[in-house]
Amino acid sequence: MIQQDAFPPRITLANTPTPLQKMERLSRQAGVEIFFKRDDFTGSELSGNKVRKLEFILADALQRGADTVITCGGAQSNHCRATALAAVRAGLSSLLLLRTDDPANPPAVSGNILLDRLAGSDVVWISPDQYRARDEVFEREARRLRSEGRHPCIIPEGGSTALGAWGYVAGMAELAADLKRLDGDRVKPTTIVCAAGSGGTLAGLALGARLSGEPVRVVGVNVCDDRDYFVNIIDGICREFDRAWQPHSSAGIPPYDIVDGYVGRGYALSRPEELAAIRDLVRLEGVVLDPVYTGKAYFGMMAELAKAPRVFGERIVFIHTGGLFGLFPIADQFTGLL
Repeated sequence: MIQQDAFPPRITLANTPTPLQKMERLSRQAGVEIFFKRDDFTGSELSGNKVRKLEFILADALQRGADTVITCGGAQSNHCRATALAAVRAGLSSLLLLRTDDPANPPAVSGNILLDRLAGSDVVWISPDQYRARDEVFEREARRLRSEGRHPCIIPEGGSTALGAWGYVAGMAELAADLKRLDGDRVKPTTIVCAAGSGGTLAGLALGARLSGEPVRVVGVNVCDDRDYFVNIIDGICREFDRAWQPHSSAGIPPYDIVDGYVGRGYALSRPEELAAIRDLVRLEGVVLDPVYTGKAYFGMMAELAKAPRVFGERIVFIHTGGLFGLFPIADQFTGLL
């Protein structure tokens, strides 16, 4: 286990440790133990996994003398919302590059967009084509801010960098302590399942699992792109992490798995069966998932369990990474399911 004094500088944003809760009814239904790590409890406005990464990323931005952070995401991006609000706490301004099909007619101010606006963020709407070339847009906006005498710091999509991965190296240390409280010193084999949207959370969990030495398997359910895309991203983050903080390690890329096949209609696009799974979990356990990340990952996990009840072993920990605000803009899609 890595020592706390080996961690990079961080600021305190998240309410941690978050609870590990057993889903009793869901476990009986599935025939395996299912726990949720409630990272939706990291805060109210800052709820979710992004805030763990931002503790390290914003500390670094402040050390570099930044006064503005620039980041990007979809229109209802949880990462952008968390960045906007965390920036306020850190005394920074924020500029968000938000993706939409028609930048001239952006979406209504609802859900995460409303919170972005309440936080005072500047929003630049960009098309999917511009988003694919977002590094160029980042640099253009950074140059503009510098010309105004400001000091911008660019945060890549999802905060998914080697520095951001420290958020879930710390999160994995927290989860290892949770498992020890359940099992004592001999932790039972456990599979950790999370959504994979930009790769940083999964990379941090895999790195943290390697450092913990506990018998845990890390699995991501991709909610966009495909397995090869995420292997490339996650392996890259892990290599960068080791170069920067574990230069003498010979452990190599930590093991993890990607369960592909549950992207459905595409990123942030829901199918009725995914929304029905969200509804059913609320009615079974009183736990609310979001449609973009946790809802798709949960749907994929349960579909895999339906095919092979022991596919993840005897015990699963599902990382609930928040995102509740993303439900409100698609309320009409629940028509007929309620």
